[in-house]
Amino acid sequence: MTPPDLPDVVMIAVPFFVATMLLELTYARLTAKVRYDPRDTAASLSMGVGNLAIGIGFGFLGFAALMAMYPYRLMDWGWSLPAFVVGYVLDDLRYYWYHRIAHTMRWWWWGHVTHHSSQHYNLSTALRQEWSGPFNADFLMRAPLVLLLGMHPLMLAFLGGINLVYQYWVHTEAIRRFPAPVEWLFNTPSHHRVHHGSNPRYLDANYAGTFILWDRLFGTFVPELDHEPVRYGLVKNLGTHNPLRIGTHELVALLRDATQPGLHLSERLGYVFGRPGYSHDGSRQTAAMIKAAFVDAHPEQSGTPGLPTR
Repeated sequence: MTPPDLPDVVMIAVPFFVATMLLELTYARLTAKVRYDPRDTAASLSMGVGNLAIGIGFGFLGFAALMAMYPYRLMDWGWSLPAFVVGYVLDDLRYYWYHRIAHTMRWWWWGHVTHHSSQHYNLSTALRQEWSGPFNADFLMRAPLVLLLGMHPLMLAFLGGINLVYQYWVHTEAIRRFPAPVEWLFNTPSHHRVHHGSNPRYLDANYAGTFILWDRLFGTFVPELDHEPVRYGLVKNLGTHNPLRIGTHELVALLRDATQPGLHLSERLGYVFGRPGYSHDGSRQTAAMIKAAFVDAHPEQSGTPGLPTR
């Protein structure tokens, strides 16, 4: 069946992005309940423009690879409305696992860390996107959907665009919480604020794109606690608004770590594919180590949401 003519959802949404950022900025100035910093916002917008330019220039690489796989599919998924709906759910599950891997394997973290580098949380933060996508084989996470289910790469691109637009609006402090059924099923600003937190209990949590249900099912859900405000940013913040450094600092650090003299091959691979914070000599801390150290220092917090039992 000939693929339908599907629109570029993200490009269509650009006016929506601009309008809602202006509304949120006005709200921030009137209420001081949302924080904006001109330099931080400019950096986020610069990263978004860079992501768009790289996507236009090199995004065809992953798409071409998926198209090359498509003739070898085991079945045909089709283009019916149920195929789009179920496809969206499956691709969102794919996104959950991609996102989780991007936080727990340094080769993918070096790109994704860009999105977490802002110490502010507003709609402009949603546009602070990585520049690495076409180069670190993100497309491989969609390969099973193409080969096993026969989902067309054009459908996946369309569904991925909808998911990306959905994730835009959860980057705000202007919305506190929705009714419980919505908070139980969907990713919301409250859940995603946790994901952007550098507090020990909030590290490596709430990877959802659209459905927070995945985090509940796979044990990575942590609620936002009113008595513990989210500290946004990285465990060790960059202290710069330079887009070039924001986009490349972790790759530079990864290469420096993996090529230092005197390491065994397993140690070099650990710096590339191990968890962020891995070090061959124990001089750094992974998220799990940070959580454990926090519980050791605050035993009364043992076993509370997001923290291990002592």
